[in-house]
Amino acid sequence: MTWLRAVLFDIDDTLFSTTEFARRARANAVRAMVDAGLDLPVEVVQKELDEVIAEFTSNYEHHFERLVQRLPSQATRRVNPALIVAAGVIAYHDTKFRELAPYPDVVPLLTWLAEAGVRVGVVTHGLTVKQAEKLVRLGLVRYLDPKAIFISDQIGISKPNPKLYLAALRELGLQAREVMYVGDNLEHDVAPPKSIEMVTVWARRGSKHPTSNPAIVPDHVVDNFKELEKILRETYGVPLT
Repeated sequence: MTWLRAVLFDIDDTLFSTTEFARRARANAVRAMVDAGLDLPVEVVQKELDEVIAEFTSNYEHHFERLVQRLPSQATRRVNPALIVAAGVIAYHDTKFRELAPYPDVVPLLTWLAEAGVRVGVVTHGLTVKQAEKLVRLGLVRYLDPKAIFISDQIGISKPNPKLYLAALRELGLQAREVMYVGDNLEHDVAPPKSIEMVTVWARRGSKHPTSNPAIVPDHVVDNFKELEKILRETYGVPLT
């Protein structure tokens, strides 16, 4: 039986439903912009916003400014465009304040792991402050080893480069087979850590990526963290506390 010294997690669509949250937040932002005076149907604005996000990526910080720039000038004839952008930004962030929450089984799992003496952390891809903000808003910081938070932008190495995971192992002072990584993306969260012999878990409930890839075989596949808890107990000997 292999004893795990650490379990590291992806954040987005692994610890919370990023895809569903983003959908709600953007929809609320679009409605707020229309209510603020943007003279176009909601569905037209939403389609254009989706295009902006696809072109500039979700990490871009000025989606709403680019959105308004792309719309016909007559759509903002009744109000200063800056006020429309501000309405969208506020609605998006208000949704964060109200609705951002981890999956219900996340906190029990992280609590159990920490109490069992397993180091708990994250390896996440994204902008430093943006990813750190998610951990704070999700209320998960208290369950994480402060030395086990690895953000690609902060380290200077992006997924799917295996060097990101190697950097985490060096910082933790652990061997690859002593560390489990849990994520939703086969290409980014399974293939790279598996290539350096970490234990890999595909958490597929939040995955918006292909449901199978014969070239990538995780060590374990779970649909929720109750299933992961069972694997940790029965296969890796993490004790009940």
